[in-house]
Amino acid sequence: MGFYLIQSKHQMTTAKNIQEQALAEIAAAADIAGLEQVRVKYLGRKDGELNRLLRSLKDMTEAERRKRGPVLQNLRAHLEQALDQRRAELATTTSDAALLKLAAPLDFQLPKIGHLHPLTETIRMINDHFLRLGYSLMEGPEIETDEFCFRRLNVPPDHPARDMHDTIYIEEPKYLLRTHTSSIEARVLEKYKPPFKVAYPGRTYRNEKASKTNHFIFHQYQGFVVLKEASLKDLFGTITGLFRKMYGPKVVIRFRNKYYPEVEPGVGPDMQCFNCAGKGCAVCKNVGWIEMGGAGIIHPNLLWMAGIDPKKWRGFAFGLGLDRWVMAKYHIQDIRTLLGGDLAYQYYQHESNL
Repeated sequence: MGFYLIQSKHQMTTAKNIQEQALAEIAAAADIAGLEQVRVKYLGRKDGELNRLLRSLKDMTEAERRKRGPVLQNLRAHLEQALDQRRAELATTTSDAALLKLAAPLDFQLPKIGHLHPLTETIRMINDHFLRLGYSLMEGPEIETDEFCFRRLNVPPDHPARDMHDTIYIEEPKYLLRTHTSSIEARVLEKYKPPFKVAYPGRTYRNEKASKTNHFIFHQYQGFVVLKEASLKDLFGTITGLFRKMYGPKVVIRFRNKYYPEVEPGVGPDMQCFNCAGKGCAVCKNVGWIEMGGAGIIHPNLLWMAGIDPKKWRGFAFGLGLDRWVMAKYHIQDIRTLLGGDLAYQYYQHESNL
């Protein structure tokens, strides 16, 4: 483009001089703030060098304005383009510097916003134990049928053992909330063929009055084995091993004869009260022991109903009161708090060794 001599009020300045000076200062700007100062100096509405030249056009003849006006407008566009390009360069440089700064290791810690519930922690511990022993993990529905919750577990409609379960029916007598996780055992026996070793945790429901050691919503951990050979000795070893895994080698346990319709003979594993060490307290109802579950040799009727010959196969089953195992593990004295939102359980997690 051509450049013309422009008469300003105070000095003689050429458009070419303005362009050279402005471009040099734009290139030399070290940051966005410095670049803005250059823009105001040359393109500012009030005192910008280029705007002063544009205002001087009013004192020229029509012919001069037609010649010099387009030159100054082109100069403005050229400077604005140079400003935009340099602004983009400075923005990229600033971002790169920020990234380099962030590349260094950050010295801060994120606040802890949550932790696993003791029930979840305990389930994971027991799952890991039985997986190492070669068990498969299963699950089943919480809304059950009478067939799998009772009949296939050797509890016919007129059996007095039904009174032990305080069943919560959805549609009596067919549909109900499962009263125990043994219903999963019945489903596995019906669907699969032995040999197998299966374990499974789950939530169960009974129409009971809530107290320190009982609740109408609670959890069980069930397991059973069907092999060519299985005995009470195997059952005692399995349960004793789990107690020692969870509570250490000094844990004190005992087995009592118990009645359960799905096993024969039946036993109940008890643990010396974790709260009073056997002296008697409200947690153990002053007997010094806490019942931790039920177990026994699988009743032949269960195998017959599943199409399994009890003369060829034998098995044992156990059902653990999971909430009580959690209470013993984390020194929790009231089972009802397991259904609450007590954040103090974060503390219990670090106090798990008896």
